[in-house]
Amino acid sequence: MSQLTKGQIEFLTKSIKEGKPIPEDYKYILFPPDKKEYELVYANKDREEDILANTMAVPLQKVKTFGNNGKDWTNLLIFGDNLQILKTIYEDDDPVIKGKVKGKIRLIYIDPPFATRQEFRGSQDQKAYQDKLAGAQFLEFLRKRLIFLREILADDGSIYIHLDQKKGHYIKALMDEIMGENNFLNEVIWYYRRWNIASNLFARNHDNLLFYAKKSGNHTFNNLYIPKSEKSSGQGRTWKSVFDKNGKRHSVLLKEESKGVPMPDTWELSIINPVGLERKLVGYPTQKPEALIERIIKASSNEGDLVMDCFAGSGTTMAVAEKLGRRWIGVDCGKLAIYTMQKRLLNLKDEKKKTIKCKPFTLYNAGLYDYQKIKELPWEQYRKFALQLFQCRDSKHSISGIELDGFLGRDDVMVFNYLEHKDVSLDREFIDDLHKHIGKKIGKRFFIIVPSASVRFLEDYIDKGTTKYFILRIPYSIIEEIHNRGFASIKQPVNETDVNDTVESVGFDFIQIPDIECNYYLDKPKETDLLNQKVKECVIKIKAFESKIISRKPLEFKNLETLSMVMLDYDHDGKVFDIDEVFYAEKLQPDYEVRFDSAKVKEQIMIIYVDIFGNEKKETKKLSDFKKKK
Repeated sequence: MSQLTKGQIEFLTKSIKEGKPIPEDYKYILFPPDKKEYELVYANKDREEDILANTMAVPLQKVKTFGNNGKDWTNLLIFGDNLQILKTIYEDDDPVIKGKVKGKIRLIYIDPPFATRQEFRGSQDQKAYQDKLAGAQFLEFLRKRLIFLREILADDGSIYIHLDQKKGHYIKALMDEIMGENNFLNEVIWYYRRWNIASNLFARNHDNLLFYAKKSGNHTFNNLYIPKSEKSSGQGRTWKSVFDKNGKRHSVLLKEESKGVPMPDTWELSIINPVGLERKLVGYPTQKPEALIERIIKASSNEGDLVMDCFAGSGTTMAVAEKLGRRWIGVDCGKLAIYTMQKRLLNLKDEKKKTIKCKPFTLYNAGLYDYQKIKELPWEQYRKFALQLFQCRDSKHSISGIELDGFLGRDDVMVFNYLEHKDVSLDREFIDDLHKHIGKKIGKRFFIIVPSASVRFLEDYIDKGTTKYFILRIPYSIIEEIHNRGFASIKQPVNETDVNDTVESVGFDFIQIPDIECNYYLDKPKETDLLNQKVKECVIKIKAFESKIISRKPLEFKNLETLSMVMLDYDHDGKVFDIDEVFYAEKLQPDYEVRFDSAKVKEQIMIIYVDIFGNEKKETKKLSDFKKKK
């Protein structure tokens, strides 16, 4: 501990006696970090130990497997906050991934939001996205994730971070702390020919990629080469003159150079295919070109290796990994990103436009759960899922003949067996009876995980003597008093500029299908095509949209206020939602009308209404459901 002054000691003593919080500045005085030659210091920078210990994990809930799953492994597409998901991988206890992911990821590529508080625009001046975090808040947001990524990376693995010039130098300093300066390998400059003219500075035409190994010298790396021009001597081969022992001159082919020029650390767009066509086909702002990711994956992994992208966005990393025969994990907190990736992976094509059949992959929820599916689990799976949900350690034990299921910290936990006790409710008499049997043998807190429908009182806990019996309801938000943190859910964007919003979630929530009321009709286009007067538009008039949020504190929203977006599949096959178009809520104002050419509708369309909390309302319609406007 650092030496405290007399005044500091008096201040701390008084604060503790009065129960007042200790100022943030005292954290490093009382608990100084390990001495480093230098480090980046900024506001609210947590210790690595606290980040690893205090981050909340969330269990993985299977939604759907695409393709025939006949093997032990399917690739993973996960919807949720990547920080909580990384903690789940780090703990290595979830049955979905236990023993399969932690320490086995050969390559990590991430393209995090650049946190510039700038609005980015596309080639035709359309809005692309706007980052929401800046300064120290962004640095800590990313640092938390980088710490976990280091922990789950294979010993011979590598990580690439895609950044721009505004934050690259800060992240370089952080990565030197996290990974070790001796494990820095390259800063790759991706140069793209965007001929923008600036009046008071040089044109900005590049991004930066930081390349680190888990353990330098032990990392997987395949040398890449740029083929020599056909015009060069020997068509890309290099010859050297040598003399034998008799002094006779010979020309020797240097085979090691015949592959071309070794790949430099500057990559030009003229070499890497342009992104415009890919972006138009996929339809996601900020996506990166496949050729760029292909270089990274070829260089730092081999066939069969596991590749991860936890800011997956449009799914370029997963698409390229699939084409190159790698296994993959993709994570994103946006519903639009998840449906975009789902469509992209199920419609892969090679350079000759030939269809590529994607290997099986499974979509998981992590943090937003379908309670009905939880209830349908066999008892033992339900029990384990319930323990994971509330961060409890699975450890069966008994006290006075009563079977218990685990611990939350040092405190005992019971998972209420609602299947075995179908006619028994968790009421005050149940607590009284439980306390009579074990009250003298437990601590000050005891936890019972139970379906909310089985509880017959409203309180979060019941006091019995010196013990509080806490009730952890499913579905319900976690009691903040226990975990000492404020709970927030992932928020979905209401416009395209917010598609990469970096708001963190804490804890978990349960799917609550919104209530919606719409009219469906045919109408003349608002912008009439004089050459084609017969064109009709399908109109979805959204009259009412209300989210159902379970919360102890009443939440009141105005009508339509929680609508995030409407997504459409114009040719729905009845099995897989294949997104064709998205309409953001902000663009639908003030009339809240979704309009599209009636000719786009095939047999049937699927409509998905998404609220800002990630909940969905799905429905299918045929063209005949759209009546002529009266």
